Order: sequence, then C-alpha cells, then structure tokens
Amino acid sequence: MRPLEGITVVSLEQAVAAPFATRHLADLGARVIKIERPKVGDFARDYDRTVRGMASHFAWLNRSKESLALDVKHPRAKRILDGLIERADVFIQNLAPGASARLGLAAADLLESHPRLVICDISGYGDSGPYASKKAYDLLVQSEAGVLSVTGTPEIPSKVGISIADIATGVYAYSGILTALYRREKTGKGGRVEVTMLEALAEWMGYPLYYAHFSGAAPPRTGPDHATIVPYGRFSTGDGKSVMLGLQNEREWALFCDKVLGQPGLATDARFGTNTRRNEHREEVIALINKAFSTLNTEEIVAKLDAAGIANARVNAPEEVWKHAQLRERQRWREVSSPVGDIPALIPPATISGLDARMDPIPDIGEHTERILHELGFSGEEIGALKAEEAISF
Repeated sequence: MRPLEGITVVSLEQAVAAPFATRHLADLGARVIKIERPKVGDFARDYDRTVRGMASHFAWLNRSKESLALDVKHPRAKRILDGLIERADVFIQNLAPGASARLGLAAADLLESHPRLVICDISGYGDSGPYASKKAYDLLVQSEAGVLSVTGTPEIPSKVGISIADIATGVYAYSGILTALYRREKTGKGGRVEVTMLEALAEWMGYPLYYAHFSGAAPPRTGPDHATIVPYGRFSTGDGKSVMLGLQNEREWALFCDKVLGQPGLATDARFGTNTRRNEHREEVIALINKAFSTLNTEEIVAKLDAAGIANARVNAPEEVWKHAQLRERQRWREVSSPVGDIPALIPPATISGLDARMDPIPDIGEHTERILHELGFSGEEIGALKAEEAISF
C-alpha cells in the first residue's frame, strides 16, 4: 500500500507549480483529479510539441492523474465542484489572483463547510500586500526575487534555465500539504496551506540575501563559476572541452595543488593560502589551473581529480543526462503510458524502502470526465446535456 492511497486531491491547476506538487502526491498513491478547460485543457499542454506531439512540461508533470474537462464558470459547474470537494481530502489551486474566490472556492468558505479539508492556495505574491493582484510567471518572479541579479555573467544577468520559481513553490506546496495531512491525523482538522512564488524563491535566495545585506555588495555574477569560492567552477581541458571542480577547505586545496597540479608549493603561497586570498587573486588561480589542464584531456583530468578525492563533474548536455551511467546503473528510468505512446520517466528522487512509486499514464484532455461524473451521481442523460452545452468535454 502506498502512503497516500485513499487520499483524494482535487486540483484546479495549470502550468507548473501546482501540477508539480500534485504529481508528487500522485507518486505516493493519492488520487489526483485534475480539472482542465474543456477541449483545450491545461495551457501547458500547448507549450510545445516536442514529445511526439505532446508538450515536454506536460509530460513531466502529469502522470498518474485523472483529467476532468470542466468549464468552471458554467452555471451547472457548481454542482460538480461541490460534489468533488465533498469527497476530497485536499483541494489545491493556482488560478489567477482572486479567481478561486470568484468561483466560491475561497479557503475560509470551504473550511466552514468542510473542516477536515486541506486547502492549498498557490499564487505569485499572496492575497494581501501591494502585489496581491499582480500576475506572476516564473521568469518574472526570478527577477522580482533577485535571482537574475546574481545569475549570469558580469555583463548579462540571466535567468535559471529551468522553472526554478515554479519548482520551489511546488516543493513547498507538496511538503505543506503532507504536513497538513499529518496534522489532520492528530487533530481531525484540515486547514489552509498558502504558498507564494516570491516567498518560496526568496527562501532559496537566503545566501545572497545575507551576503549582500551584511557585506554591502551582492555576490558578483561569475557565469559558471562560484561567486565567492575559488577554485570552484568551470575549467578548460586540453581536448577543447570543460570540467567542473570545487574545493571546500584548505585541506582539499593542498591535495589539489599536490596531486592534481603537481605544484605542492602553491598550497603555502601567501597569495593562495586561504579562500579569501584566492578570491583576491582569482584570475591568477584560474590561469594556473587552465595551464596545468591544457596538456590533458577531459578523461585524464577527471581521473586525476577522482584519485585525489577532489569533487568534479563533466559539463553534460541534456541528451547526455538521458544516457547518464549513474541513472542507468541505479535503474532510475521507467516507462509510462501517454496519449502519444509509452515514454521514459524518472522515478521520484526520494526512494522509500519497500515502496514502488506509482507511474500511471499521462491523461488525455477530459479522459476521465464521464467516469467521474457517474461517480458523482450524474445520469447519462445529464452528462450528455452538459457535453452538449460545452460545460464538459471527453
């Protein structure tokens, strides 16, 4: 039995943040009913067509869910929403600011009628404060939270290449829901979990926030290199490639100088004796390492680093991660069904002893609409009428 079997999640979700949270709940066995727009579905279905005609974001985030295609603004939608929430343990939404309240789904109202319900409201900035009505998308929140100011090169601020604001928000929504369910087991009461994209990402910005506030200057943008630890970043190899390496203390620096660079005297050189001094002489340190690496290919350098116990990594492209030997050896890939056929999927990163993660199909738009409505007591005639009125689709 999976930990969340018997838990029903109703999700008015779109894009990334809420779907990320609910897919992880589904991985643990929860029944996730995903409410989508009739015929068009979650707009993330149309981000691209790269996965045999299916969007890459959607393929990643929506396995093991049931799709109910419902026009939530239709006059007859309220009966359906009420029936779903009556049977639900969790209700989650990440609609535009104020949209859930306009649908009669404000947390305070729902908890008055359903005190055991766990409600998770996801938004960009929260339901109070000067930004309460402001729309929020991942890149915009990366900018608002200061991520762009510390990412990129000295000349060009850059976004993180994945949806880091959405993912951070989804992580906290997921853990917050689990915490609320655990509290319900003890108290019998549900409650509201509120997660905002700005607050989630501001938490992840803790190091640069402290550094900038107390030093008077933000950490510099240094491309692929660490802003304040030297050496820690990307270095050129003799075969025209790159390798990443990182040192965390002076013991490692001494080992690196001796076993990798073959210059043990550098460890006691006054210019390089501490990380602070190496930071002050950053360009000299980088030049020394690149010169030593220029006569070796990537595999030779990685072998020397591994032998010395120095942390390192290859600079992999996404396609190389698909083929990564570590993921393959640890059997992290599975196949999941989808509307476009079976596709590979990584099993969840938290491996729990005695538990196989749920890896059920990715749904088509409205694939489960008819079945769910029958469960709610709708007759075939009523379902036909709703479809004719375009309140639902399947």
